[in-house]
Amino acid sequence: MLAAVNTVEPPIPEVETARLLERDKPCNNARMPLVAEHVQNRLKRLSARLGKADWFAGAFTAGDLMMVSVRFRLKSSGLLEDSPNLVGYLARGESRPAYQRAFDAQSAPYAGKPPTR
Repeated sequence: MLAAVNTVEPPIPEVETARLLERDKPCNNARMPLVAEHVQNRLKRLSARLGKADWFAGAFTAGDLMMVSVRFRLKSSGLLEDSPNLVGYLARGESRPAYQRAFDAQSAPYAGKPPTR
């Protein structure tokens, strides 16, 4: 869980900021590749650690729930394409009932509906 929020997640908002809020700024052409490289370096290490395993600790844990949640934000960035094992990991994690419940609960305030159980 700590690796998800302290190692993998910190550079992700930089990607989002560069893509969404700074895309029209002149410095973005130089900044975006650096930000993407920072994220890619973290993803390469994560991919190597996962290897061919389904989950980081062998069985699905709360740490996987956190890691899937953190990496979900990268789905549309194209940064996961170089790590097919992380793409599969994300798909497995998103299909878990625990992840779906957590995602629904987190999304409910924005959808105007109560969370599902």
